[in-house]
Amino acid sequence: MPDQLPTHAGPFALGTFAAGEAVFPGLVTGDRVRDLSDRVPSVRALVEDWDTWLPRLDGLARSTEGTWHRLAALRVLTPVEPGQILQSGANYRKHVVDLVAAEKESVHGATPEEARADAESMMDERARNGVPYVFLGSPRALCGPYDDIVLPALGEQHDWELELALVIGRPGRNIAAEDAMEHVAAYTICNDLTTRDRLYRPDLKAIGTDWFTAKNADTFLPTGPFLVPAAFVGDLGDLRITLRHNGVVRQDESTKDMIFDIPRLIAYVSTTTTLRPGDLLLTGSPAGNGAHWGVFLQPGDVVDSEITGLGHQRNTVRSHA
Repeated sequence: MPDQLPTHAGPFALGTFAAGEAVFPGLVTGDRVRDLSDRVPSVRALVEDWDTWLPRLDGLARSTEGTWHRLAALRVLTPVEPGQILQSGANYRKHVVDLVAAEKESVHGATPEEARADAESMMDERARNGVPYVFLGSPRALCGPYDDIVLPALGEQHDWELELALVIGRPGRNIAAEDAMEHVAAYTICNDLTTRDRLYRPDLKAIGTDWFTAKNADTFLPTGPFLVPAAFVGDLGDLRITLRHNGVVRQDESTKDMIFDIPRLIAYVSTTTTLRPGDLLLTGSPAGNGAHWGVFLQPGDVVDSEITGLGHQRNTVRSHA
């Protein structure tokens, strides 16, 4: 645990913890954690019966019965084991406008003013008539919110992308946008790391991006610390996403900059795949990643990340060697 304990919105949150060799699902209330292993085997199992469990958790949080631990004495693990991880790309307006405008200047010779105006017009049209861009991530990339990030042997441009993530609590397919929020159990923090110089395959340019290699190295998806129930999170249209790299603020944006909001994301992905309880859906990363600053992760770096009401992460970077 870091010196500063993570906090959470609302009266309680959920997580997965270790006390020595024992790993257990836990109910977090401030600086205390109740061991739920006498009631349920995992957080995933709890989320799979979310409608039953949610009203029970408030009573358990108020009770002195059961086994309680000090949060500071526990290791905080990835809060839930997802069935699938769905990741949204290019979903923050300023971030995408910056990328498109830079290409129009460098490749097409547009002036900065022309490039930005064209990029903003494209994003307006995309928001009106476009669809999200979503790809799959590997659960093997997950690590805890305070674990080390281990840089892989291949690649040099290892980048951060802090994101709001939601956890599905009710199954569904072809979910209407107006019904989508009924399928959300909770929210958490994910840092979707990317090795930029492994993103495109020079040997297979026509195929495009290699998401598997660029985004799915072990430890490349720090997640947690908690699952905060959706009812406690507040205004999803104005949560603050903030990342510091070695103490320097690199990302600091509101979720109101999303191009496609959470209901549209859920509706879109559910046209292809059945969503099941425990699935993670990452909602995209705002402007300010390492490629923007021309700075990438190096061994010894420290990344501090937080989203309003969901706690914080602190990850130290180390070499695979």
